Amino acid sequence: MSDESGANAADALRETIVRHEWDQFQRTNNEGGRAACQGNWPVFHQMRLSQFLTWDRPLLGSYAHDLDEADRVGRNLVTEKYGRMMASTAPDEFARNIEPYIPRLTDARVARQERVIAIQVAWARDFRGRWPRLGEAMRVLTTAEDTPSATSFETYLRGELGTYSDATFALYEAMIDDLAARDRNLTEETILNTVRLGGFEDLDEAELAQAR
Repeated sequence: MSDESGANAADALRETIVRHEWDQFQRTNNEGGRAACQGNWPVFHQMRLSQFLTWDRPLLGSYAHDLDEADRVGRNLVTEKYGRMMASTAPDEFARNIEPYIPRLTDARVARQERVIAIQVAWARDFRGRWPRLGEAMRVLTTAEDTPSATSFETYLRGELGTYSDATFALYEAMIDDLAARDRNLTEETILNTVRLGGFEDLDEAELAQAR
């Protein structure tokens, strides 16, 4: 497969994943009815594609398989992601109505996830220091800042990683370690994708626009 055809295949897979997640998102029930964001495909597409543009083909393929397997066995990974976040934002309800019905993570898996989360929170904090106006538009940073109506970057990431299969998480963990070894910042790269999809040339241009 040529580089161009491989890139095209990866792009097509990214679009398939975003659409699959959107379909699962539409089947996610929220307390109080449908959330406004469940009707906003353009923003959902921009935000999720920005993340998946940082992933290589093997990681994309593994996660696409996770989504397919979830459908096969009657799981909804998007619903589970939001459910796992409630361990912080609504702990009593999580313990009563969610935790008994979702796959339990091993202590070893949790420890590996927490190591990855710590790296990513540090990257997000660094990004906020360099592009503060863009940073203000992000979620609050840490689980300690969670409220019943506001979920932090850390808690969201913990919820999402918890839905990955062991195979997908291993590939994701390897990506994080590789980026860290090369002194690259995943938050910076993801948000660069976001602003480019939004029509900006780079982060500096997007940062300046936030001041207007």
